[in-house]
Amino acid sequence: MARPARGRGGGARRLAARGGAGGAGAGLAARGRGGPAGWGRGGAGRGGPGEGRRDAAAASAAAAAAAAAAAAASGNLEKGKRERTNDSVPGRRQRRRRRRRRRRQRPGGGATAGAGALLLRGAGGGGGGGGGPHQPCRIKQEGERITKSREKWKKFKRRTRHNRIRDVPPADQEKLFIQKLRQCCVLFDFVSDPLSDLKWKEVKRAALSEMVEYITHSRNVITEPIYPEVVHMFAVNMFRTLPPSSNPTGAEFDPEEDEPTLEAAWPHLQLVYEFFLRFLESPDFQPNIAKKYIDQKFVLQLLELFDSEDPRERDFLKTTLHRIYGKFLGLRAYIRKQINNIFYRFIYETEHHNGIAELLEILGSIINGFALPLKEEHKIFLLKVLLPLHKVKSLSVYHPQLAYCVVQFLEKDSTLTEPVVMALLKYWPKTHSPKEVMFLNELEEILDVIEPSEFVKIMEPLFRQLAKCVSSPHFQVAERALYYWNNEYIMSLISDNAAKILPIMFPSLYRNSKTHWNKTIHGLIYNALKLFMEMNQKLFDDCTQQFKAEKLKEKLKMKEREEAWVKIENLAKANPQAQKDLKKDRPVARRKSELPQDLHAKGALEAPGRAEELAPQDGR
Repeated sequence: MARPARGRGGGARRLAARGGAGGAGAGLAARGRGGPAGWGRGGAGRGGPGEGRRDAAAASAAAAAAAAAAAAASGNLEKGKRERTNDSVPGRRQRRRRRRRRRRQRPGGGATAGAGALLLRGAGGGGGGGGGPHQPCRIKQEGERITKSREKWKKFKRRTRHNRIRDVPPADQEKLFIQKLRQCCVLFDFVSDPLSDLKWKEVKRAALSEMVEYITHSRNVITEPIYPEVVHMFAVNMFRTLPPSSNPTGAEFDPEEDEPTLEAAWPHLQLVYEFFLRFLESPDFQPNIAKKYIDQKFVLQLLELFDSEDPRERDFLKTTLHRIYGKFLGLRAYIRKQINNIFYRFIYETEHHNGIAELLEILGSIINGFALPLKEEHKIFLLKVLLPLHKVKSLSVYHPQLAYCVVQFLEKDSTLTEPVVMALLKYWPKTHSPKEVMFLNELEEILDVIEPSEFVKIMEPLFRQLAKCVSSPHFQVAERALYYWNNEYIMSLISDNAAKILPIMFPSLYRNSKTHWNKTIHGLIYNALKLFMEMNQKLFDDCTQQFKAEKLKEKLKMKEREEAWVKIENLAKANPQAQKDLKKDRPVARRKSELPQDLHAKGALEAPGRAEELAPQDGR
């Protein structure tokens, strides 16, 4: 008995078996591996040179041949002439291959027209030949959605088999951990089609949650092969192009009124951030191994994400960058330099960045750890980067963090007080009252930590500005300036230098105690004057007399000015040429007596009546 052919798609009986009850001729294309010299499936088996990928006509011919073979086979069965089952080794292999093909077929599949999508790897025909690379061509049924992510998930899902890492033997946990990390590198669409792939999105979320729990509660699980996989998974999920900002013009963002734009993929991003933070904070984490993967390029891409509009993501980024700054000593200078570059671009070019507050918060903790004496580069950072941040329009978004950084510098080095205060006075707002209130808040924080010796250097220009603030028609500015007199430390500094401060402040206080429109300001001014009086009664009386003398002198000066203008007007009137000019250039407006009179209009006004009665008749 001849040995049956072993080719894939071997002959009529095989095609008949694949046809199923739905009829083999309804649309089953021969399936095989093709190519310029590939193995063919269908026909008589494998053996001759292949013809490559067939076109649609060849596939139809193969289907017709399969239908004829199926009919012949069914006729033999009806007559009871079916051959005995081939129990040889090749026969068993053939049957196993058939069973595998049937298992792979979808419900309702087979060779019918309604079969699922088939993967044609060359239409194959005749005998085979030498092997060659196949070129898959995917045919999608109408309404079917086949995505790369789904194919990846099928592949990875077959590997993990729904096993939890803790449930497998310790020897296999690392391998399964790496498989799950690679599994989580698949990205999903949350923006254009949020309802797509819901099952796979949930699978990824569950895998991330499991890994967060595993790395948090397990020890000795961060081995050397894990480092590149974790960094790669984080980079694939996080490092992306941010969408255009909804506020590109740099207008002020009010957190209390404006709603932030939230990241659609946050359910996955949050877990990735949490996992990476647990990874960095783990006792098993070794920076010497991780520095090969967390490098300058990684840090630069991480800093670019600070422009995200989602405040939740910026908060995670802040914590992540701070952990990296603490773990990797070699990256510290680079991180500070790149933050400086972001600030420079924000101040002098764009005036728009969403993450300035978070970056300043990181810098606040970094400045707090600076060693003394301060390096020159740190002083330059204060004077050239932090202080110019005060002049940006959107100061209100990040001012608390900025003021904290400035105060931290002054606590480290008090000699920086004078240049800092003078820079604040230089950038002092002239027309923006809310910004002026912020400057007053920051200035009070500086005065709380100032040394008395440094206070003497800046008190005169400082209190000249405070005198202007007390006289401000905006009651919040005047109120905030007068609250300085409720600060005990500031009052002690004023008391030690009252001889120079009181003459500067007294005119503004005394004048606005009577002329300011707001009654609350009156009460605060009276309180400040009372404190000055208790501080030094004689100096207060001298300032009062001096103010009254200045006021009297000002009145005399105004009177002299008015008299001088009267003399000038009289001299002008006495000039003959001026009289001629006045007569020549008569004004356009005339007196009432000079206007032409209309007798009819005059009569109508004096004796109201019908119009036709007043109208002239017969030429009269």
